[in-house]
Parts: sequence; C-alpha cells; structure tokens
Amino acid sequence: MNLAIYFFLAIAVLFASWRYWRRLNYFLHVFQLEGYKLNEFTAWLTANQKDLMLRLSHKVGIGLLLVGIAGFAAGLDTASALLMVLAWPVAFASSRRYRSDQVKKPIRYTNRMKRLLAASLLLGIIPLLLFLAFGAGRELLLIPHILAGLLIADLGAPQWVLTAAELLEPRENRIQEGFKQDAREKILSRPDLKIIAMTGSYGKTSVKNAIARILSHRYNVLATPGSFNTPMGLCLVINNQLKPEHQILVLEMGARYLGDIQELCDLVTPSIAIVTNVGVAHLETMGSQDNIELEKGTIVENVEPGGLAILNADDPRVNGMSARTHVANIFRVGIENTDADLVASDISYSREGASFVVTDRSDGTRQTFRSKLLGRHNIINLLLAIAVGRAMDLRLRQMAHAVAQMEAVDHRLKLRDEGLITVLDDAFNSNPIGARNAVEILGQFRDGKRIIITPGMVELGDIQDEENEAFGRSIAENADVVMLIGPKQTAPIRRGLVDAGFPEDAIHTFNSLAEAQRYLGEIADKGDTVLYENDLPDHYDEAA
Repeated sequence: MNLAIYFFLAIAVLFASWRYWRRLNYFLHVFQLEGYKLNEFTAWLTANQKDLMLRLSHKVGIGLLLVGIAGFAAGLDTASALLMVLAWPVAFASSRRYRSDQVKKPIRYTNRMKRLLAASLLLGIIPLLLFLAFGAGRELLLIPHILAGLLIADLGAPQWVLTAAELLEPRENRIQEGFKQDAREKILSRPDLKIIAMTGSYGKTSVKNAIARILSHRYNVLATPGSFNTPMGLCLVINNQLKPEHQILVLEMGARYLGDIQELCDLVTPSIAIVTNVGVAHLETMGSQDNIELEKGTIVENVEPGGLAILNADDPRVNGMSARTHVANIFRVGIENTDADLVASDISYSREGASFVVTDRSDGTRQTFRSKLLGRHNIINLLLAIAVGRAMDLRLRQMAHAVAQMEAVDHRLKLRDEGLITVLDDAFNSNPIGARNAVEILGQFRDGKRIIITPGMVELGDIQDEENEAFGRSIAENADVVMLIGPKQTAPIRRGLVDAGFPEDAIHTFNSLAEAQRYLGEIADKGDTVLYENDLPDHYDEAA
C-alpha cells in the first residue's frame, strides 16, 4: 500500500508543480504588462483578489488538507493519505484561468524577467522545504506536509512575484541608470544629430511613423520601433541602433505619471517637439486632465534654444502651451482652427482612404493630399508630420507623394479586406476621441451589417463609466450589431446603447475576444464591415 500511496503522491506533486508553474508565470506576465510598476501590480492584485488570489481549487485543497489532518489525528493514516493524494491533482488542475491558449501579448523572458522568475521560484520553494523538514522521518506524515507546502507555494504565487520585485528593485535601478548614462554619453557625442520628439495622450506612434516616412525621402532617419516610449525603450534604441550615419532620431515620449516626460527629456533634448493632444488617457494615474496638460507641456519647456515646438491648435490645452517656452519657435496646425499656420480643409473619406487640402498660411501654398489613413484625428497627425517636413525644408508636393504611399499603422484604424468582409482594425488602444471617430467612419459603410467588437475603454479614472456610456450612445448611431468583451467592464456601454434605443437583441456579450470571434464567424455575411475598437491585455479578460 505504501508504494501505491507514494506513486500517487508523485503524480500529485507533478500536477501541483505544473499548476504552480503556470500560476506563477501568469502573475509574472501581469507584472510585465503593468510595466514592472510595483504600485500598479499591487492595485491590480487588490482589484482581482477574489477572483485570482483564492480560487475554488485552493478552497478545495484547504478543505482536503484539513480533512487529512483530522484523519491523521484519528489514526486513519493510510485512508487519509490516500484521500489527499487522489484528490489533490484534481484540485490543483481545476482552474482554467492560468492556462489561456490564446495570449494577445505573450510574456517576454527578458533578462529582468529571468531574474524575477528565479527569485520568485526560490521564494516559493522555501515553504515547501520547511514543511519537508517538519515531516522528515515520519513516513506517512510526510505526505500532508508535502501537499501543505505545495498549497502554500501555490497560494503565495502573487506574493512571491511582489516580494521578488521589491527585493530586486535596487539592483534593477542600478542597471537602468547604467543604460541611461550610456545613452546620454552617446547623444552628447552627436551634436550634429537632429532629435524630433513627440508626446500627447493619443497619436504619438502614428505621428512618429508619418514623420519618419516623410523625412526618409531626403534624410537618413532612425525612428524608435513600436511604442518604445519609456526610458528603457529609448535607451535600447540609442545604445544599440543609433549609428554615425543617422542624421535624424525620431522618438515618442510616453507618460503615465507626473515627471515621466522630464525623465525622458533628461536623456535627450528635442530639437523639434510635437504635442498631439491632451486627452484622458492615463487619467487614473495622472489624477486630473490639468495634470496631464502640465505633464505633456513639459516637452515644450525642454526644446533646445532656437528649436521648434509644433502644436495641435484644435486642442485648446495644447494651443496654450506656447506660453511654456521663451526659447523655442512655435508652429501650429489645425482643421477647426483656421488661424493655425498649417490648415487642412475639404476633407472626404472613401474605401480608398481620405482626401484633404493642406494650406500653408506662411506663403499661401496649397496641396491636395490623399492618404490610406482614416479619421479626423489621423489628418491632424499627418498635419503635425507635414509641419515637421516643412521645418526640414521639404515642399508640400514632395510630402503629398510620401503621404499617399504611407500605410496605416497596424491596429490603428487600419482598413483591410478579409475575404467577404471589410475590417476596420482600431484594436491597439482606445480613447474617447479616437473611438468616436472610428464608429463614425463605421457608420459610413452601408453595404452590409456594421459590426463593432469592443471591450470599451480603461484607465480613465473616475470618468471611465461616463465615457464608456457616451461611447455606447455613439455606437448606437453607427452600428447594427454590437459585440462586447467582458460583462463587467462593458456594462456602461450597454447602458448607453439601451438608453439610445439600440435593440437589445443586437447586443452580444462575451468573456473574451476569442469567444466573440467565434460568434463573428457564425453571423458575418458578404459586404459586412467589422470595427475592432480596442483590445485589452489578457489580464482584463473576464474568462473563468
């Protein structure tokens, strides 16, 4: 009998270890998705503690452990051990929450993540070793000690990640400071390098890519890839990719907290700075829109003497940032603000994209631009890029050719055909301005059903429900079928839809994007248009 018990114990340990590995990796992944920020990870754990910290499988495990302990106390050693050994694999393997087959943004095992993983594993092993020490030499009593140690290791997975991050933080700070110093020295060694930097609540990556495309017709340009807009992202590009032959460095500056822009400007001083807008992105961490305005305007204060600040004049908060500098020249662009230095007018849209006329009020020149990019916000983004080209001595006609060749950035209101249906892919991120523009464009497609798939908007602080409810009302005017991802987080959108008179039988709610896509495959017909508006990271999914 003892051999059989130990055989099943080995199976139980394997199952428990596998589940612990998956659970630990899940929390490490969340920590990475939260930008390695201890405060944000802690806030996420607090918000999800009922769903993730103590699962049903843990409750079953604790119950079995208590039953087993009672059985041992009553002298039923063999029966108690066998019960626990047989039941624990089921208890540990019962949760699907940590075993997602479709990960949107997989965990990246960077050097930092490897250090975190090693430290977390070590912390999780400590309770198991302690229980083994207590049960050593006691034969069957060793079994509940092993299982108790595995349970505590599993239960503590988020705490091990949090503790490991806290312990490693001083070392990580020293490593990061070394990267920053290398980047500063490299930039100082290149006084000939023209640095173009942009910030704003939305549109940074689109503007950056447009600038790089326009300027590359004359200059050797290096632009930061993707959304590399953090200190470490900039350091990675500067230290590893910046070459002597590069004439221009184009980068974006992101901010989630007050002081983030100044930290980036301490790395690089912009020759030309662009501010796209002041919205409500990261309102939750910034505290107020006034703080966001204050933070974004920091880039204007850091423009080198004699440099240029290019501002979106249609945004009153951005337009007023000219007062933030006395050493830089100011240039404004706009659509509604016709007093701007560069103005877009005569805007129209079709399946081929957008058409608009740009007027340079400094010399009166006009040029028609055509672009595959859709949306009013994208025209402002292009105007900001065209203003940079103008500052770098490119003519409007030259830039019109570059803009016509420009492809939409992936997942930023990109139009594409997928067999029988047309897809408007705006899944990268969502904000009140961009979301409203996207659904208005969806409303212009009338060949078939107009379908929107969205989890709504997040990180909007106290106004999140209000903005999502308004988003629902906007959807009601422009869509025929609505597919919501996440019953809890999309409840305000549903309210807005219903309040606007949208038929409830055309509203469908799912726990994950994968479920919504399966349903889309069942209902989509030839000529339908589907708008993907936002795609939240995996840890926002409400799947069981």
